[in-house]
Order: sequence, then structure tokens, then C-alpha cells
Amino acid sequence: MMGRFKHDEYIFYGELSSDGNLVTSLSHDGGTFEMSELALLPPAKPSKIVCIGLNYIDHAIELDMDVPTEPVIFMKPPSSVIGSGDKIVYPAMSQRVDYEAELAVVIGKRCRNIDHEDAGDVIAGYTCFNDVTARDLQQKDGQWTRAKSFDTFAPLGPFIVPEEDFDPSDVSIKCRVNGEVRQDSSTSNLIFDIPHLIEFISDIMTLEVGDVISTGTPPGVGELLRGDVVEVEIEGIGTLANEVI
Repeated sequence: MMGRFKHDEYIFYGELSSDGNLVTSLSHDGGTFEMSELALLPPAKPSKIVCIGLNYIDHAIELDMDVPTEPVIFMKPPSSVIGSGDKIVYPAMSQRVDYEAELAVVIGKRCRNIDHEDAGDVIAGYTCFNDVTARDLQQKDGQWTRAKSFDTFAPLGPFIVPEEDFDPSDVSIKCRVNGEVRQDSSTSNLIFDIPHLIEFISDIMTLEVGDVISTGTPPGVGELLRGDVVEVEIEGIGTLANEVI
């Protein structure tokens, strides 16, 4: 697994040892550190976060909604990104904030107009994502920008599993709030798989290194309260955990 770390003022990308205790810098000057002496940062610095709405068949059934015939996309700003262990700040102008557990794809190569058969060539890897949403503002505005864009509303991490080490076609995805399971599904329920999402999105916009595509949330979306600890766990990746304040 790969991550992004800080040691004093030194920020670097590093590779974790198999036991998770050591991190080896991937920069030219190298160096190995104890995990305990490092601060964990979000594992990517995206220029944009492209999210997919209604992309789980079981979520569409839950909402009694028609299955979309093409992906519904929206975006979050890079200023909304936080890492595992950071705090989600409940905005004063909202009275209803929800969690949405998602599998995220991190782009590893600048690309445009990528055929779905070549999508693997531009993927750096996969991580966990929480599409935190001010649901009342989403419903009030009728479009999603304000509700999705608050600072701290894009928890990402904890680490990236490289593309060659991860098969995203059928892995467990769960969300827990204060230890209670709220979402429990599998990526096998995705309506549009990752290669087709990359083809669709890259036909619209250039994807830059570090950009994130978040692939939609399964059923069970619900409310977060101040003081809650929300966890997104994806099989083979790990657990993204954040407290709401």
C-alpha cells in the first residue's frame, strides 16, 4: 500500500511495509520511517473529485428509482479533502448531514478520451471515500454544489492500494457509525463499472494525476451527528475513520 505522510516539515509519498509499521519514502532521497513517527495525510492531492450519483443497483431499488442509463456526475472541490483521523466539521447552515461510503479511484496518468479497455493503464490505485453531504441543502437548492462542497466533506484514505494489487469488481463495502453497521454491500452491485466510468468522464474532461473518481454509494445512507465517529471500510483497502465535530 501507498500513502502520503509528513515527518516534521517533510511531506512525501511512501510505501508501507507488510506489517504496516514502516514507511519507505518513494522520493529520490528515500529514507525509511517508523509509522508511529509520521502524520498520515490524505493519500492523493486531486485537482478535482468527480463523483457518481446512484450507481448501486441495490441503492436504486431502495429508493424506488429508475436505474440510470448513463452515469450521473457531480464534483467536489479539492478544498473539501481531509484524511483518515481528521475531523468532519458540521456546517452551521445545515441541519442534516449524511454519510455516503464509496470506493474511490485515484488517477495515475494525465489522460483524455480513454477507452474502457485501456482504463487500467491510467489508474494509480484505489482507496476509501466518504461523500459527506448536507442533505437539507441538497434538497433545498435542487442542485448539489453547496451541499457537497463544504471544507472537510471529502474524507479520503487511509491508503492507496495499487491498481495491479486490487480487483474492484466484487469487494465488500461497509459504513459504520459509532461501531454500528449502517451500509453493507458489494461493488458487484455497481451499475457502471470503473472502466466505463473512466471512459465516460475522460470523454468530458481531462483527468490529471491525483484526481479522484468516487464511484457511488450503496443503500443505507443516513444521518451524522456531532460527536459521531464514521468509518468506511472496503475489503482489501482498510478503514477510513473520521469524527464529526
